Amino acid sequence: MSPESDGMSGTSWLGDPIDARALFGPENGSLLDTLRGLTPVDWSRTATGHWTVHAVAAHLLGDYYGRLGHDNRNGFAEGETVEEFVHRTNQEWVDLHADDSPASLIDALAGAGAQLARRFATADLDAAALGVSWAGVDPSPAWLDIAREFTEHWTHRQQIRHAIGRNTDPEPRALSVVLDTFMRALPHTLRHTSAPVGAQVQFVAEGPAGGTWTATATADRWSLAEAPSGRPTAAVLLDTETVWRLCTRNVDSSEALARSRLQGDRRLAEAACQIVSIIY
Repeated sequence: MSPESDGMSGTSWLGDPIDARALFGPENGSLLDTLRGLTPVDWSRTATGHWTVHAVAAHLLGDYYGRLGHDNRNGFAEGETVEEFVHRTNQEWVDLHADDSPASLIDALAGAGAQLARRFATADLDAAALGVSWAGVDPSPAWLDIAREFTEHWTHRQQIRHAIGRNTDPEPRALSVVLDTFMRALPHTLRHTSAPVGAQVQFVAEGPAGGTWTATATADRWSLAEAPSGRPTAAVLLDTETVWRLCTRNVDSSEALARSRLQGDRRLAEAACQIVSIIY
């Protein structure tokens, strides 16, 4: 296998499509329920990095508006990477809305979230859409772009929950879709990892919302489209909580490896644990 090759035509190597369209309404409802129950002190608690709960809520509102076509971000600065652009413009939006009252944020999230759920409900999953850099595809099929957007909403809500002392929401349908989406980064994660054609790396998320994903080395690239065939060349077994935290860099790869059970070729298993499913 040549890991640098652009590989097979189309995007079938990403695996079976994911339909996250029906999840946006319930997800927005869960977010609003959480925000409406916050105390004034809760809004100032640290949720992620240097962002407070208020900042994360403002960021989510910016995501909603951007998806609805109300994107007021400036263009790329000279020499700016995609990652730098995203981080800069996200911070600019959060700073702009730093003085918004919690009530105004909740009202805006309710309105924009309902509108966004309606828009996604009728989206064509097969259409070309925004690229998903962490999956190595640009443009991406709309099903992946929409599912990626869902994972962002879900992940930020968990950050708010954790900030106020709650555990990750165990609701299995949403978590299952999140994990399935995050695992579409596995072929891109392994792109520089050489292996003979037919080698298979299996990633197992253990738990009620878990699953198994198998990346196969083809003549052109790693692919999620091939069915597992016998014992995998390498396997990583982790609990679902660690998997989603690893994919969002809330747990680093060394800590994930310490928590995991590895089987087979350790080099391939360790390479799989470098997975990142966010812009980082």
